[in-house]
Amino acid sequence: MTRVEKTDLRREAGQRTREGLQAAALELLAQRGQEGVTLREITDRAGANVAAVSYHFGSLKALCESAIEHALEQYLDAQMAALDSLNPTATLQEVAAAFAGPMMRAFVAGGQDLAVMRTVARVGIEPPQGWERLTAKFDKSRRDALRVLKPNIPGVDEEELIFRTRCAAGMLNWLALAPIGAELATMSAEQLERQLVPVVAGAFRGDAAGPPAARP
Repeated sequence: MTRVEKTDLRREAGQRTREGLQAAALELLAQRGQEGVTLREITDRAGANVAAVSYHFGSLKALCESAIEHALEQYLDAQMAALDSLNPTATLQEVAAAFAGPMMRAFVAGGQDLAVMRTVARVGIEPPQGWERLTAKFDKSRRDALRVLKPNIPGVDEEELIFRTRCAAGMLNWLALAPIGAELATMSAEQLERQLVPVVAGAFRGDAAGPPAARP
């Protein structure tokens, strides 16, 4: 084996260790949040040693932040791709399905995908330090949502639509972490879509009927 081949093997092994540590951190973060995760639990789950954390990340805090940022990027990339695929004539139901799509797919897939979504949900409720690093992606996701929401909800200003979008996202975060999330994880993709999409669409729509008429 040549020196170059040995170097490549070491690099690949190092990358596997890094990814294993990040995956283990995500699973534990999804269960308990950042304050409930210990270095020993992560290394035991990843089959790595403590020195590997120092080598690849520098500290437990840096590892957790890297895992959180990775989860958020995965989520935002998936959501933006789904919203970008919609044309301006998309219905409100289609917009809601695209917006909730990453979360619904995670419930169906389970495992690492669901751990990513639950980590996203936790940091959505309790934003960590460094959240601003992803501001540009959050802004783009919001713009994508507004682009396809505006034609469906005429007469509602942008500020109100942003508020409704944030409410819909908050509801999805809660569902991922609340006991009902365990029920959702047992449903098929079709059942989930039938249950969740109308609720998300309703959050976007708001009071579509307008205020009640005054009594005579």
